[in-house]
Amino acid sequence: MDETNSLIEQRRTKLAALRAKGIDPFKNKFTPTETCDGAREKYKRGEYNDTTEVSVAGRITAHREMGKSMFIDLRDQSGRLQIYAQKNHLEESAPGNWDIFTHLDLGDFIGARGKMFTTKMGEISIKLDSFVVLAKALRPPPEKWHGLADTEIRYRQRYLDLMANPEVKGIFLKRSEIIREIRNFLHERGYVEVETPMMQAIPGGAAAQPFKTRHNALGCDFYLRIALELYLKRLLVGGVDKVFEIGRNFRNEGLSRKHNPEFTMLEAYQAYGDYESMMDLVQSTICHVAQKVLGTLKIETKDAEGKVAKTIDLTPAWKRAKYKDLVREKAGANWFEITSDERRQKALSLGAEIAKDYEDFEVTGAVFEKLIEPTLIQPTFVTHLPKELVPLAKLSPEDPTTVEVFECCINGQEIAPGYTEQNDPIEQRERLEHQAGGEQQKLDEDFLTALEHGMPPAGGIGIGIDRLCMMLLGQESIRDVILFPQLKPK
Repeated sequence: MDETNSLIEQRRTKLAALRAKGIDPFKNKFTPTETCDGAREKYKRGEYNDTTEVSVAGRITAHREMGKSMFIDLRDQSGRLQIYAQKNHLEESAPGNWDIFTHLDLGDFIGARGKMFTTKMGEISIKLDSFVVLAKALRPPPEKWHGLADTEIRYRQRYLDLMANPEVKGIFLKRSEIIREIRNFLHERGYVEVETPMMQAIPGGAAAQPFKTRHNALGCDFYLRIALELYLKRLLVGGVDKVFEIGRNFRNEGLSRKHNPEFTMLEAYQAYGDYESMMDLVQSTICHVAQKVLGTLKIETKDAEGKVAKTIDLTPAWKRAKYKDLVREKAGANWFEITSDERRQKALSLGAEIAKDYEDFEVTGAVFEKLIEPTLIQPTFVTHLPKELVPLAKLSPEDPTTVEVFECCINGQEIAPGYTEQNDPIEQRERLEHQAGGEQQKLDEDFLTALEHGMPPAGGIGIGIDRLCMMLLGQESIRDVILFPQLKPK
């Protein structure tokens, strides 16, 4: 029998012993009066006197026996609080309590009642008057409560990661705050939050490979959505002038530190806006969230040794630069004048990855992704992208080869695209037909019909929530901001 199985067997023996004593080791209900941190803070403020009874609940994360007394660390979502148990005191309240207490293990949940005091070592604690066993853990916790080093275990068994690493739990609590503040910010500005279909007959709004599923009741195939865009624009047609959704998208593509097949997006659309007003919205939204959640506009990222590697300054106004100008700076002033073959050869010499069937705009895009995007550490709006990249955006009047589009890049990756929305139904149909390569079944005819009913001029944005959290919380992998990232089955 290996060590883990031996420990499990010992815990099962203790479980049986508790039940033999008439103890329910999986109590249905216990209502704490305070969180662990809340009890400590109230005691510091003098809100408790010597007779005030406090009850807290949580998981046992450490215990230290000292003869006829014991100190245990109790941890809930808010933090840790020390519990002091004394044999004689517990036995006075109920004979056998001490024996029950000794059957507890690391990882068990208990409810504890007692009075607050400060130990000789200066630690705020609860002197235990009574306790309730709430859940017996049959498996031991991770070997070290201060951290799991095995990333495979961390991602596959995130609950162990959250148990062992308080800083990891902090990241996901901050992620929740970030999403809440985005919602608050948009609600305060008159945006209406909606929900649109995740299963769609025709996946649109982006160029990506969808996941396919079968709807048995309707007898037809559907696709998990790759973007929120086309349904939200239908609402602009219907008279909802400011609309947003925070929802999941699904793209049947590769995994990397920047990509997860299932990811969270914010998309927002505003009637009578354009790409410039949407740049303002992205900037103000992110700055608001950073200030409210982190209390600063300067974001530090650290290296493996914990030293500050770089500082991202979100202070407005953010830099704006045209796509073509940035390409010329890195790839040569004549990049857009040389032949396609010359561009291809130069791109390869610069280290860009070029497929044989790449069109000109894709070759340029590969150079941008290789040489330019990774260098955009400070917030930068890259504007006026090639028209082939975004068929749902309006052409730029000053340069019809480009569209009124921006990509907001921070910390070397795209955080948020946005653009002036195409509302000309004839132009929109032509550009979507070109993108579809003549395959009519790929056209969302209902969306095009909606445009023919008239859509107001509008601006739209998409903010990748996962990437935004990566940037704000100083994480280098998307898996570290997604609770349960996709992994290859064992």
